[in-house]
Amino acid sequence: MFNKILIANRGEIAVRIIRACREMKIKTVAVYSTADAESLPVQMADEAVCIGPPAPRDSYLNAPNIISAAHITGADAIHPGIGFLSERSNFAEAVEACGITFIGPSGASMDKMGDKSIARETMQRAGVPVVPGGTFTTAQEALELAKKIGFPLLVKASFGGGGRGIRSVQNEEELPRAIEIASNEAASAFGSGDVYLEKFIEEPRHIEVQVIGDKHGHAVHLGERDCSIQSLRRQKIVEEAPAANLAPALRNRLGDAAVRAAKAVGYSGAGTIECLVDKHGNFYFMEMNKRLQVEHCITEMVTGIDIVKTQILVASGEKLQFSQKEIRLNGHAIEVRINAEDPERNFAPSAGKIEKVILPGGLGVRVDTHIYSGYEVPPYYDSLLAKVIVWGKDRDDAIARAQRCLMEMEVVGVKTNIAFCQKILSNAYFRRGEYTTDFLQRRILSEMSAKDSG
Repeated sequence: MFNKILIANRGEIAVRIIRACREMKIKTVAVYSTADAESLPVQMADEAVCIGPPAPRDSYLNAPNIISAAHITGADAIHPGIGFLSERSNFAEAVEACGITFIGPSGASMDKMGDKSIARETMQRAGVPVVPGGTFTTAQEALELAKKIGFPLLVKASFGGGGRGIRSVQNEEELPRAIEIASNEAASAFGSGDVYLEKFIEEPRHIEVQVIGDKHGHAVHLGERDCSIQSLRRQKIVEEAPAANLAPALRNRLGDAAVRAAKAVGYSGAGTIECLVDKHGNFYFMEMNKRLQVEHCITEMVTGIDIVKTQILVASGEKLQFSQKEIRLNGHAIEVRINAEDPERNFAPSAGKIEKVILPGGLGVRVDTHIYSGYEVPPYYDSLLAKVIVWGKDRDDAIARAQRCLMEMEVVGVKTNIAFCQKILSNAYFRRGEYTTDFLQRRILSEMSAKDSG
């Protein structure tokens, strides 16, 4: 087992990893930018190393500085957390080349699933359904492919995720400009402007399956999560596990396909197979997130499996400690992402000093956060402040508990989306589990606009 793990990340996920390491009696090293000098991970870790100024490219994306920090502190493993360098195969390979263990999949596995066009081909060979689409090299090829796929369609970044580098296209005239915008955005966010075309699935649900594999060829799934409640920028807001109103046969097919996908690339560690499920019950592979997910917590709540500890054990060479038959889902879990943003101003980020924080608690409640009274929310990073995670004996119980938690929660000093999330939980369509990825536009934002105009 590792003696010391460096966490190459910040915020609530760094806190989450530090807590897992403490329980495993593993020392931790936090890295931080100058903007995060007073952050909670820095205060909690056994050691902390400044790796650069606030801009991510100079700090959390600065691989040489991070690896140097690991050498200086004697860390024998690096956990990349979520985002930043977590899905960069060249970073994983550089870490391993320096004699340090990368807690995640191999660079080779990342490459097979990192380029989404290659991933599509890999999944097709593994018998996993994919959304109709393809790659192109010239404008003429793009137009011919678009006609073959049919409109509407999506232009999507070949690398990365999180809703960036995606543009919808309704007709031929919109295609060139959409490709240009998506490519530029992808290049800025992920370092590659490669994009591909994909059929737009109307009224889909965004269902993802948590998988874990070890270095001995074993892989299992831990059930699915519904992540269809998303912002206009395709950022997830509310997630639940298991998915509501999902036929048992479809649930089994999703799980089986996810395991096949993981085994097809020799996957080791925690990953997520993301799919679209249409209104007819057909599902299609979208992409694989080759890292820990923000919403891993709800899977932990319904399975009782600590995914972060399992990541660490698998990276150290241990076999999975459970088989597929031993995994059981118990009850229902919901996660609500609390962001520093202003829903009244098109969800504009809100930076500044937090003057007061009241966090909810009680039976079946977990709050993953890095904020505290007096914490200064920097303007340079993701706006996530906290994840309110609840468990209930069934879905209705979980919704009631989540609502109660948001009533208790208070963050003073910056704008938040707490009240907006209450609207989601109170919506009749959400409560019935009748929602797709356009839920926010159809059921929440449209109602807010109608009230404003009235």
